[in-house]
Order: sequence, then C-alpha cells, then structure tokens
Amino acid sequence: MKRSGRIAFFLLSVTGFFAVYLWGLLGLSPFGHYPGPYGDVINKVAVYERHATDVVSAVNFDYRAFDTLGEEFILFISVVGATLLLRRQKGETEDGGAEDETPERNAPSPSDAARAFTLALIGPLVLFGLYIVSHGQLTPGGGFQGGVILATAPLLIYLAGDFETFKKVTSHTLMEVAEALGAGGFLLIGFLGLILGGHYLQNVLPLGKTGEVNSSGVILAISLATGLEVAAGFVLLLYGFLEQTLEIRLKGGGR
Repeated sequence: MKRSGRIAFFLLSVTGFFAVYLWGLLGLSPFGHYPGPYGDVINKVAVYERHATDVVSAVNFDYRAFDTLGEEFILFISVVGATLLLRRQKGETEDGGAEDETPERNAPSPSDAARAFTLALIGPLVLFGLYIVSHGQLTPGGGFQGGVILATAPLLIYLAGDFETFKKVTSHTLMEVAEALGAGGFLLIGFLGLILGGHYLQNVLPLGKTGEVNSSGVILAISLATGLEVAAGFVLLLYGFLEQTLEIRLKGGGR
C-alpha cells in the first residue's frame, strides 16, 4: 500500500474510533449519579457473604473472579511475548550487536548518599508490598497493586548498584518459575470449587472472622497468587529491557 493510502486508512480508522468513543461517552451517566443496581447490591451483601471489608477485592477475586483470571493471563502472555521479543538473538553479543542510533548520554553515577538511601528503602518497600498483597481483602490493595510494589525492590537494587548486581539478586529462571506458579496458582484455585461439588472459582475455603487477615476464603489465596505473578512478571520485563539496553545495544554493559 502506498503512503497516501496508509494515511487515508489511518485517518479513516481514527475518525471511526473517536466517533464510537464519543458515542460511548455520551451514554454515560452524569458525574456523581451512579445508576446501579449492581454496585448497590454488592455493597450490601459482600461483607456478610464473603467476610471481606474491601468490596473491590471481593468483586475482583470472587464475584467476577473468572474475568480477573482472564485479565491476569493477559499480563502473563504480555510478559511472555515481551520476553520473547527481547531475547538475545543469534547475532547479538555483549561486546557487539546492533548499533544504537541514539547518541549515548553519560549519566553521572549516583552518590554514596543516594546509594545508601536507596538501599535503605528496599526493606520497607518489600514489607509494604507484602502488606498490600496480604491485606487486599481488608483494605484497598491486593495482588495487582502489591505485586507492582514488590517488583520495584529489584529496580532499587539496580539503581543503587549496577546491572550485574541486579542479575545476581534476581535469577531470571527463578522469576520465570515464580510467574508461572502465580498464574497457575490462580488457575488451580478455581478447581477447589469443582472438587468440592460446586462451580469453578467458587469460594469454598473457610471465610474466617471479618476484619482478620485470614478471612475471605479464596479471595486471600487468589490475591497471594496474583501478587506473585505480577511481581515476577514485572521483574522479568525489567530484566529484559535492561539486558537489551545495557548489554547488547550499548556494547558491553555499563550504566
């Protein structure tokens, strides 16, 4: 297709997209006027039925857990695809490879004070991430949010050190296994309902006492599995991008 044809096709597509988008916006209720009824019903029954004080997590990991399973596997497949695209090619080496067309910019190394402060943040950040993952059924949070927080800990290690230190701390193979276990764990938890005579992803574990960490049954279990998958997935993406940029494109590593 010629350039003029591609431009015409692009303009036609953009026009159609925005027409449908604006049509959808016009159909929304005015701001501050929720029409219901599903949210109103969930707010009334979620705490009683699932012993979860965070209704959003109850919806994500119980009432519509099957939809969330699909969303998690979208992330899983995206990470797998990005890792595949960023893998080391046959002609790429650490001391050669494709030329970087962008002029190299030498950023100054962080000071000792910045390194010490960054390293000091890692421990509290990991604890905070674990808290968010394990308390998603009680307070705003859960596996998706906490997993992203946990994935920033290896990033801080890279910022305080270098890529070699990052690679020593985060095993690529271990992260692949962790991501697979997280995604597979969510998938397998659903079979508990079938095994116990219910339906897939039915909440069949003990609900516990409302307000306690071990409450909400499968909601907590799914949140933990999701946190593992999200954290490992983002670390794999970070690993792939850093390896591609620092070891292949910039000829021999270095920051």
